[in-house]
Amino acid sequence: MTPKIARFLVEQHPAAPCLVFDLERLEGNFRTLRSALPLAEIYYAVKANPAPPVLERLVSLGSSFDAASFEEIEACLAAGAQPRAISYGNTVKKAAAIRAAHAAGVDLFAFDSAEELRKLAENAPGARVYCRVSVANEGAEWPLARKFGADLALARELMLSAASFGLDPCGLSFHVGSQQTRTDTYEAAIGRVAMLFTDLMEAGLDLRLFNLGGGFPVRYRDAVPEIDAFAAAIMLAMTRHFGNALPGMLIEPGRFLSADAGVVASEVVLVSRRLRNDPLRWVYLDVGRFGGLAETENEAIRYRITTEHDGGPEGPVAIAGPTCDGADVLYQRTPYRLPLALSAGDRVLLHAAGAYVTTYASQCFNGFAPLAEYYL
Repeated sequence: MTPKIARFLVEQHPAAPCLVFDLERLEGNFRTLRSALPLAEIYYAVKANPAPPVLERLVSLGSSFDAASFEEIEACLAAGAQPRAISYGNTVKKAAAIRAAHAAGVDLFAFDSAEELRKLAENAPGARVYCRVSVANEGAEWPLARKFGADLALARELMLSAASFGLDPCGLSFHVGSQQTRTDTYEAAIGRVAMLFTDLMEAGLDLRLFNLGGGFPVRYRDAVPEIDAFAAAIMLAMTRHFGNALPGMLIEPGRFLSADAGVVASEVVLVSRRLRNDPLRWVYLDVGRFGGLAETENEAIRYRITTEHDGGPEGPVAIAGPTCDGADVLYQRTPYRLPLALSAGDRVLLHAAGAYVTTYASQCFNGFAPLAEYYL
């Protein structure tokens, strides 16, 4: 938690639940990443946090943007981004959305199937397109490989056919999964996709773009490798496979830029024991899986939690949200321990919650409004 957020929480004491976000930390993270990978152009993954202040700050820093929908494209344009600085990176798009994006000046689109390629040819004639290749996601706490990506043989076939549709097949992309904790997964993915990249170049395609996706991790409860370790592994693999003829590199960070810039303030609704003499207490918060903490599914993302009673005696807890839904349980297997003094009305903080929280929040499920947002 940054000093600015801490001061705001003390002085303003905003009603919970809410997200408090430090734009200066966002900017610092952007500069850190740009310094670590100076040869890669940064395309912020808008889905991580599309709040106007976030997009406007990134526009001022010269960021480009990875959009998952036409609505996200509109948000980027409204924040001052140029259409050529936006990649429509979702491989699943409605024809109407493709037409609207193309009409707005966006000319870089992702695909991973023949049907999507045909939609792009019909609705974004002449656009630059890149194929997303399936790669392993080992080490990712939020894997993505099951839903997206073509295998090497299909990707080669699609790329070779793209020009015949009147499109500009300009490159390849991959994604090693969100909150990727292993540097060697990037190295293996680069080797896999670089092989196809070189093969397509030899087949006559003019490839210029090598999109390494996102996945760079942040620290929640457990330590993760620093960004310099990922940068070193990436550049070692790129030079190993391309030598001095490096293609233009893109990266699509979302979590890395915005997560640790935000803290969610929550209030304890209830602390109870479900069984007589059970040491395990159930702590119910006023924000849960349906209030924005969707990444706690399967306890994948484990937020660091602090309270005003930290330092005193503590015991094991299960942590759940406030809704009348049995699925609204955040942590039951992960060994969380919270102070024994914790009770209803106390405030708890969930750290590094600036990414994938506000946009996951449901619209009034059980009548609970989405959490408030403050950008400092």
